[in-house]
Amino acid sequence: MLKIDEEPLARMRAYKQDSKEKLEAGGVLLGRFIISSKNLVVDKVTVPMIGDKRERYSFIREEKMHQRLITKNWEASNGTCNYLGEWHTHPESYPRPSEQDRKNWLEIMKTRTFSSLYLYFVIVGIKEVRVWEGNRKTGKIKRIY
Repeated sequence: MLKIDEEPLARMRAYKQDSKEKLEAGGVLLGRFIISSKNLVVDKVTVPMIGDKRERYSFIREEKMHQRLITKNWEASNGTCNYLGEWHTHPESYPRPSEQDRKNWLEIMKTRTFSSLYLYFVIVGIKEVRVWEGNRKTGKIKRIY
């Protein structure tokens, strides 16, 4: 089960696209596995950085800057702060992944090395924040919140 702490949730919600001039935003989810359980906690998120490409209906994360923060947090935590997935915003009240989102998520699950069988994908809408879980082994993605 995935839990998102209040601080990272507030950081993501700060970028919600509740007016026409606001651009898509996004970043990565960082957190920890709870020992002796199937629970994960998102403690931190990265937010848009220099080099990210932001448009009204598109967000492309520049890998290098976000990776620096992933590595910095992993090292500072002695390997307990892990990459858990991705987040971005949509300019809709109840967000749904686009075909491009699903394609990107599958690509992430296939091509990168992680310590977990599951990755999580968050879309912040105007009224709701929704979460999908991707199974790297089966390639299936399902909405969990």
